[in-house]
Amino acid sequence: MNAIPQKVVIIGAGIAGLCAAVHARKCGYAVTLLEQHDRPGGLATSWQRGAYTFEECLHWLLGSNPHDPMHALWREVFDIDRLHFVYPEEWMRVESADGNHLSIFSNLERLEAELLRHAPQDEAQILQFVHAVRSLSHCPLPPLGGTWHDRLTTGLRLLRYMPLLQNLSHITSEAYGKQFNDPLLRGFFGDGENAQLSVIALVFALAWVSNRNAGYPAGGSSAVIDPIAQNLRQLGGVLRTGASVRQILVENHTAVGVLLDDGERIDADWVVSAADGHTTVYDLLDGRYVGPRMAHIYRTYKPFPSFLQVSLGVARDLSQQCGYVMRLLDEPLTVDPKTVLRQIAFRLFHYDPTFAPAGKTAVTCTLPTRNVAYWSQLSQHDPQRYEAEKQRVANSVVAIFDELAPSARDAIEVIDVSTPATVVRCTRNWQGSMEGWLLTPQTGIRPLPSTLPGLRRFLMIGQWVMPGGGLPSGLITARRAVRRMCRQDGIAFVPDEHMQ
Repeated sequence: MNAIPQKVVIIGAGIAGLCAAVHARKCGYAVTLLEQHDRPGGLATSWQRGAYTFEECLHWLLGSNPHDPMHALWREVFDIDRLHFVYPEEWMRVESADGNHLSIFSNLERLEAELLRHAPQDEAQILQFVHAVRSLSHCPLPPLGGTWHDRLTTGLRLLRYMPLLQNLSHITSEAYGKQFNDPLLRGFFGDGENAQLSVIALVFALAWVSNRNAGYPAGGSSAVIDPIAQNLRQLGGVLRTGASVRQILVENHTAVGVLLDDGERIDADWVVSAADGHTTVYDLLDGRYVGPRMAHIYRTYKPFPSFLQVSLGVARDLSQQCGYVMRLLDEPLTVDPKTVLRQIAFRLFHYDPTFAPAGKTAVTCTLPTRNVAYWSQLSQHDPQRYEAEKQRVANSVVAIFDELAPSARDAIEVIDVSTPATVVRCTRNWQGSMEGWLLTPQTGIRPLPSTLPGLRRFLMIGQWVMPGGGLPSGLITARRAVRRMCRQDGIAFVPDEHMQ
């Protein structure tokens, strides 16, 4: 370790920034992590309204299986073994307004039997789909570290899966679903914005659920974010909230620090951005280091949509309901002038006793939209209409929920609505995106560059350099970035080192 630690400043204390800060500190760097919001986590967050806690992000965590390599990576940044994971047998239920429903089970034998019972006319497509899920449940993650022998071994194991991976990554979930005749099966594969994901994302999700590697951690986002932040502080890293970065400072095409909104300058030997990608490239760096490839990405790639979230505190025990219900609508739901949804999903957090008092249930409904400008303009210029529009959407969602859980409307104690304006205010995410770049046939499954052409001592991490988003992308890109820093500085990368 160097006698005088090199300084690293990290912008953004979402999961990527937190993981990078912990890894950098373990390797001996002096770390300052800056977060413009009043607490870490970014979109990996939950909040309280009265006696209820509402979750925005974490519905399952890849790496919950202690035997999976991802579990070991999480253990490098916090004590994942202290979490209590929940594994629902019925992972999802697809329902129509006429009372028909389809159960999506986590056990693949049970899933196959249920799908064949429900839609025997789709037998060939069902068997093909379940075979893909079963195959990818044994697929290893791309090499993430270890010795050259470990990386070679994993790479060779991946070769047998490449034809299937390529095939599934080049078709959207919506297009894949159109191979089926049954309307509930089609509904399972989605409709609208989020269904533009490559179907490989859904297949992997079911594969991980089936091998108990995607459990839900009781406590939600805070159960992961809080211990990583605490670990950083115990290691001697600095986490500053309410610290908004105005500019990344560059001298001789080398990042040398940042300038905060209040005029404070923080010098550094490395600058790592875990913040919004568009803001980083085009605002904090004034678009000086874009390059043809990055320009093409921001011109043509599609980010995840933004969203409204309607959260309900229901004074009823809803544990007899499936925890994740996809509801197909007879009458489409108008979210805003450019957004009409034909299906919506509810999450009933009866499996998390920390989210509501005994006998009560926290419920959320997330509604995707790309009409960020509409909600932001209302929020800024017409607050009365903004509140009225939020109430209109909430009333529509409550009416649909009352059909799903009869008489639930009368038991609702809390209604909370967040909008794309909330997302932009709290995270500055470009277009209010919920998870960075959509994993589409265009993006493929390979990560994007973490560097910018012509700029030294600077790295980008998080959901804007790994299509598909999610917490694993933050951990993986953070770890890779710190390994790169260490290699360039001649420092040993010691992910298991515990500093005093």
